Amino acid sequence: MMRMTIKIDFLPEFEKDLKRLKKKYWSLDGDIENLINSSIRPYHEKNEEPVGIFQIPGLHTEYPKIYKAKKFACECMKGSGVQSGFRVIYAYFERENKIEFIELYYKGEKDNEDKKRIREYRKSIVP
Repeated sequence: MMRMTIKIDFLPEFEKDLKRLKKKYWSLDGDIENLINSSIRPYHEKNEEPVGIFQIPGLHTEYPKIYKAKKFACECMKGSGVQSGFRVIYAYFERENKIEFIELYYKGEKDNEDKKRIREYRKSIVP
């Protein structure tokens, strides 16, 4: 059985990350769209094997599940393919069939996701 189309939202912090990174990496809007359509949607809507997407361990949260997408092709970084170094952090709400994008970062600028941002996000959504 195929699930209904996932609703996608971008948090203001994610939008800020995107705006800042687009100054140097002009293709990011299309790259994120491609990531959503080629990896994230097939994984969550059709239960296809995830390609470079995994649940972030150690967050002590069951709902929503927080994922990191690592296989992220960036068109303006020719030759790097899915090894561009970009990471996307998002929350997946299975019951609501919704995804919220939390963070976008480049490994050349920082090593890991912002755990504090994720904790603050969790506090804002859990009653």
